[in-house]
Amino acid sequence: MSAGNSSALFLTAAAQNLLCLKLAEELGVKIASPWVSWFKAASLPAIIALLVTPYLLYKIFPPETKDTPDAPALAAKKLEQMGPVTRNEWVMVGTMLLAVSLWVFGEALGIASVVAAMLGLSILLLLGVLDWDDCLSEKSAWDTLAWFAVLVGMASQLTNLGIVTWMSGCVAKFLQSFSLSWPAAFGVLQASYFFIHYLFASQTGHVGALYSAFLAMHLAAGVPGVLAALALAYNTNLFGAITHYSSGQAAVYYGAGYVDLPDVFKLGFLTAMLNALIWGVVGAFWWKFLGLY
Repeated sequence: MSAGNSSALFLTAAAQNLLCLKLAEELGVKIASPWVSWFKAASLPAIIALLVTPYLLYKIFPPETKDTPDAPALAAKKLEQMGPVTRNEWVMVGTMLLAVSLWVFGEALGIASVVAAMLGLSILLLLGVLDWDDCLSEKSAWDTLAWFAVLVGMASQLTNLGIVTWMSGCVAKFLQSFSLSWPAAFGVLQASYFFIHYLFASQTGHVGALYSAFLAMHLAAGVPGVLAALALAYNTNLFGAITHYSSGQAAVYYGAGYVDLPDVFKLGFLTAMLNALIWGVVGAFWWKFLGLY
């Protein structure tokens, strides 16, 4: 869950974050200065959740080893074995600082995020930090790129054909029959979007299948557009630890073999409820202060 909160804190921390904003833009929700706006809205609830979640887990699922006096000496030894920072490592640090700076200030400079990413990759290739074989070996990156192309294309066509609008209108009428205000509809839709992820094995797949539809339902129910788009995007990161298959990182953590499967589901649910409470309460006051509604 800590990884989910850190992914929600920065726009560039997870692949699905950029996909969310792309799909929101296709529905007419344009977020100015996206990196800064994203970070500003996520900062307070994410930081509080990052502090509280590990403490809760420490209390309800304490570690077997609590004292590691040899760790500092071992870390110092490993650093000594690694030697001084190499040229390629300095180039990587500089390139990452440049790329992140362009992502943050790109809109003011007229530089698209894709251009910033390609510029960073080009620098690493030209200076020999990476070669093309390194790029080809990153199968997960190519897999993500292929999925993005397909999912964005499908979502765009569903919107153009009116299917998303029709479905959101039907749901909006159903919610209106209960005389729900937009805050109540917001809560119901956010909770539904969250718990549906028990049926998904990918955050990106979840976004591609449901983000546009749920955002359209929010808009039809009268929820402010930027609030709805950002809340759904943050939500996408928070459900990444509810099961051992809910995200790529969850599968890796479970595969390490330290936590039994029943504990994964139990702890995933408990921490999910804690994070939902923090983001729902702290986030609501913080987003009101920021003027998102």
